[in-house]
Amino acid sequence: TRTMLPLLLLLLPAAHGIAEVGPRPALTREPSLEGVTTASTFVLDQPRCVFDAYGNAVIWLVVALDKDTSSFNNSAGPGTPETAFQSFPKSVRAYMTLNATLASYPCSKPAGDITVLRVGSETSCAQDESRPTCNGPLPGPGPYRVKFLALEGSVPVAETAWSAPIMLRTAKPLSSISTADSGHNAGMIAITTILSILLAILLA
Repeated sequence: TRTMLPLLLLLLPAAHGIAEVGPRPALTREPSLEGVTTASTFVLDQPRCVFDAYGNAVIWLVVALDKDTSSFNNSAGPGTPETAFQSFPKSVRAYMTLNATLASYPCSKPAGDITVLRVGSETSCAQDESRPTCNGPLPGPGPYRVKFLALEGSVPVAETAWSAPIMLRTAKPLSSISTADSGHNAGMIAITTILSILLAILLA
């Protein structure tokens, strides 16, 4: 009986089905923010009024590379080697982070409330394997896709669709930076030098 229990837990979500709720995650547009995407982070709208039918659930954010979304297993548990941030994306195809209860995402929006999530904002735990659910800096430009997944205990009960692909900002290579200004400045210096010499000759 004991050996059958893990198998039954894995089959339970499939037997009951996982509800798909919406809308899917998206980069925030309101309020207008600087740095919605950076070189290692991006900002999402909170999933307010999305999981209100699942009052006992814990809501997780799943982050994956665009090409790996189809390989993510909803039964993969958060805080395990299978979903640890520190192994993403080498041996882990998707990690789970930013867990919250429904109380964190109420339908109402009190004045002054912050209603966005910055993905990738924790630098202190990026290499700390004792914190596998770290919201660490994203390791490359992407593209990434994310979804919210609601768990009741270890059982997935509801999810959003995956977001559209999200690309992060990348630094411009030095070779792409225009040298027109530097050439212009060098020319001005040369002209100024010649004029100074001519003026010195005339005054001699």
